[in-house]
Amino acid sequence: MSAPEVTVTADTNQHYDLDPDIFGQFLDPLRKYSSALYESDSDSLESAQRNKLRFVARRLGLNGGEELLDIGCGWGSLILFMAQEYGCDTLGISPAPRQHEYIAEQAAARGVSNQVRTRVGHFEQLTLPDASVDAVTMLGSIVHMPDLDEVFRRARAVLRRGGSLYVSESCFRNAAARRAFGERAGTEFVRSDIFGWGDLRPLSDLVTAAEDAGFSIASVDDLTNDYRRTIDHWIDNVDVAAERIDAHQPGLAAKLRHYLEVANAGWGYTTKHYALVCRKTR
Repeated sequence: MSAPEVTVTADTNQHYDLDPDIFGQFLDPLRKYSSALYESDSDSLESAQRNKLRFVARRLGLNGGEELLDIGCGWGSLILFMAQEYGCDTLGISPAPRQHEYIAEQAAARGVSNQVRTRVGHFEQLTLPDASVDAVTMLGSIVHMPDLDEVFRRARAVLRRGGSLYVSESCFRNAAARRAFGERAGTEFVRSDIFGWGDLRPLSDLVTAAEDAGFSIASVDDLTNDYRRTIDHWIDNVDVAAERIDAHQPGLAAKLRHYLEVANAGWGYTTKHYALVCRKTR
């Protein structure tokens, strides 16, 4: 696999630029950094994350061999999985350079270098050909994109007719919750100490932006309980690996644990986690 293509000098937040080994200490072996999907009480984190990737494929209607764009590709779990399991040609976008090096190594190790490409940058700033992919995914990344209208417009533009967009995101329950909790201490801690800029919108904002861009809404799934359970698994893993995590940066394990506890505190009360699937039908 060739070196990742650097299209822009992209700034990102400090969290995704941490050493990849840190994420390997508390995520599943695929390093999927978003909600899993638990099909039974006995599911491990790894099996639940594979369940989730198959769920995404079903919602997108993948049959094999499609061209897929993953916006905010993280450590490459989705594009590597779709290349291996479904024979898809995939392109991942992320502003964090370290993630691209890791994905290139993993693609080579799994024998899918010809099916997995990445570009460093922000989706809103990259030039991508219109009607060039069959599916677009955004798992937990749209929260870091300020202009919803532009993101949905550009996502629709790159899709071929009949293509699908999958967006999963944590959302405030409604506009009142967003106003009440958007500036509280826990929210500010996540913004300033973990992720940098981010905005949890109500689901209605995502639906409105999608429909304004010309999408048809195909489905909405509530994955709130699955994300709560996912984060419980991550917290357990942070506790087990605290010494190894702190070897990278003293106090980092406690900081990660606090962030994950803040995330888990609001599920079902102030926040929800939804999977929204949109189709380009015209």
